[in-house]
Amino acid sequence: MAGSFSRSQIVAKPGVVSVAGGVVAAQHVLAAEAGAAVLAAGGDAVDAAVATSFAMGVLEPWMSGPMGGGAMMLWRAGEERAYALNYGMRASAFLDANHYPLSGAGKASDLFPWETVVEDRNIIGGSSVAVPGTVAGIAAAHGRFGRMPWAELLAPAIKYAKQGMQIDWYAALIIASAAKDLAKDPDAARMFLDEGQWPKTFGWTALSDVRLDQSGMAATLEHLALAGAADFYEGDIAAALVRDVSDKGGFLTADDLAGYQAEWSDPLIIPYRQGHIFAVPGLTAGPTLADAVSQWQSEYPASEAETPSAYVARAGAIRAAYERRLSEMGDHEAAKAPGCTTHFSVVDHDGNMVSMTQTLLSVFGSRTVSPSTGLLLNNGIMWFDPEPGKSNSLAAGKRCLMNVCPVVGRNGDRTFALGASGGRKIMPAVGQIAAQLLETPATLQQAIEAPRMDASGGPLVVADERLEGPVTEALSKNWQITTAKRLPFPLAFACPAAVLREGGLNSGTTETFSPWGDAVSEGAAE
Repeated sequence: MAGSFSRSQIVAKPGVVSVAGGVVAAQHVLAAEAGAAVLAAGGDAVDAAVATSFAMGVLEPWMSGPMGGGAMMLWRAGEERAYALNYGMRASAFLDANHYPLSGAGKASDLFPWETVVEDRNIIGGSSVAVPGTVAGIAAAHGRFGRMPWAELLAPAIKYAKQGMQIDWYAALIIASAAKDLAKDPDAARMFLDEGQWPKTFGWTALSDVRLDQSGMAATLEHLALAGAADFYEGDIAAALVRDVSDKGGFLTADDLAGYQAEWSDPLIIPYRQGHIFAVPGLTAGPTLADAVSQWQSEYPASEAETPSAYVARAGAIRAAYERRLSEMGDHEAAKAPGCTTHFSVVDHDGNMVSMTQTLLSVFGSRTVSPSTGLLLNNGIMWFDPEPGKSNSLAAGKRCLMNVCPVVGRNGDRTFALGASGGRKIMPAVGQIAAQLLETPATLQQAIEAPRMDASGGPLVVADERLEGPVTEALSKNWQITTAKRLPFPLAFACPAAVLREGGLNSGTTETFSPWGDAVSEGAAE
């Protein structure tokens, strides 16, 4: 049945091209502006990433923040070398797996679910909180490649937190979608709801300026700026987090935080036609991406990349790769706890790049707020299978398996940094956009806007409605097909952000339908 949305509406987002300076592409324009201003001040791509990361935690707090985790790919132009950095979450070394008994109520959802746990203890509340890694990851990258002072890079986020993020129609929609669960935690209710139960809403006039009270987060960021990243894991902030998570029934300890370290590694090098994709190895979607693209590019020549048979090859490879991921690695995002992530990409004037993804896992993470720090807490424990004896079963001290898939791609003079948000949909989107950039002459904007399909789970292959015709007919001969319109909400496909350098020019763009996302050039921030 056809939906209610306009059939004729045209939405465009042209992206930016910078002749001399760098570009930041992020899911919030203010965060992109903060990163671009750092580039304009002479900062490295990594410096811009630090500023953008912390700003995103303020401006899109339900998607990511200091209490989350993730991964990044870095490209150092002078070395012509890629670096992988993993700062994923992990279970507390003191976690008691017996605290998460199965309820016997069946599956948590109908899409590759875990069994339901009593009181959803692995999804909501303090017992779902894992050891965070985002601050450690940012600090590791800054310590190795950054040029500007740490405190200076946190200044934009502190400013935004003191102002409080504005509640517009999109923010109000996101808050309303989780209001029932947020109301269960007094601290989350105080921050995001009115009278402890009603979503904060925007006004109906252009003059409305309803804002969150993020003063607690501002104070924490100010302390972090002065004391340094180590304070988050061994200082006053660490002590406050341990106390608050313990009070909310979680297992986080001082030893967990003090023992956490981000992990540098050599990247996965994935051959693609005449170029390569560099991805993060280990418990990310990088290995699954390698599996999928290695299979599909062998099934059609680059000259037939836009044919129906190529879409069939990509769909089949994605499905097969996810089947192997589920059986060998484990993975899940329950329908009652939709995935939340943010991604941004940076290129500086020297051609250095950062592709960085950070997440709380679910929208609003554990739906709880640390009252002492003003930070939303993650629910990384949901990444584990609560049934024992599985490849990804819940256990103390275990690393979480993530869907994040930041990449750097390179083919001759063309180099790009790419990633996306969107849970299980991330890897298929990254793979298809990378394919556009590596086997067709598409510009970055054309590659982001090109219609995609998703085959990351379940019996359905979901195709962009613009593929209706020969492509969907070919797909339907193999699988059950449905079409979907690209919208800001609900998200049928992932939400990418990317930058590209070619012929000495830098460009950047974000998902066309992302209401807040934008690419900002260094020159525009001066």
